[in-house]
Amino acid sequence: MDQVRVAMWASDRLSHEGLASYLQSRPEFTVVDPTDRAEVTVSVVSCDKLTANVVAMLRRRATELAVPVVLVINDISEAELLTAVECRAVAVLPRTAVTVERLARAVHAAANGGGVMPPNLVGELLKHIERLHREVLTPNGLNAAGLTTREIDVLRLMADGLDTNEIADELCYSERTVKNVIYGVTHRLKLRNRAHAVAYALRTGMI
Repeated sequence: MDQVRVAMWASDRLSHEGLASYLQSRPEFTVVDPTDRAEVTVSVVSCDKLTANVVAMLRRRATELAVPVVLVINDISEAELLTAVECRAVAVLPRTAVTVERLARAVHAAANGGGVMPPNLVGELLKHIERLHREVLTPNGLNAAGLTTREIDVLRLMADGLDTNEIADELCYSERTVKNVIYGVTHRLKLRNRAHAVAYALRTGMI
C-alpha cells in the first residue's frame, strides 16, 4: 500500500493532535513535517473560520508545497469557498462531522486527484461556474480553459496534421495570424512547441 504523506496545520493544539491521531491510526498515512516539501502528498488544514491569516497561510502553502488541501472548518461562505479552492483545497469537511473514516476518505480522494465536498458547497461551486461562463467567458468568446474559438479551431486543425499554410487556407486567415495564434497559446500556457500544444489540448479535453 502506497503511503500518503500528510502535512498538518491547525489553528489550535487540540484539533492538531486530534486529527493527527486520526491519521496515525491508519497504516497508509504518515504525518510529516510541512518543511519537508518533497515528502508531502496532501496538506490537512483545520480552522474555525477562513480568516485573513488562514488564507495567507493557505496561499503560502499552495506556493511552497503545491499539493492538494483537505480543509476542516466550522463554517465557510461561498466567497470563502472560492478562495479556498484557489488555494488548492479539494476537500472540505465540517469540523463537527469529522470521523476517522471521513477524514481518511477525503485524504485518499485528494491524494488521487479527486475531491470531497458537502452537497450544498458543490451546488455553490456549480452556480459560480455557471455565472462565470455566462458573465465572463461567453461574452468574451472564451471557453473554460481560457481559449478563444479561433485558438481552439487552430489547435484542432494542428491536431489533424495541417501545417500553417493549410490552417490559414482552411480558416481564411493570413499565415501571420495563424502563427500569432499559435505563439499566443504556447506562450500563455507555457507549452514548448506545437506538438506539446496539441498533446496538452487533447489531454485536457479542449479539442
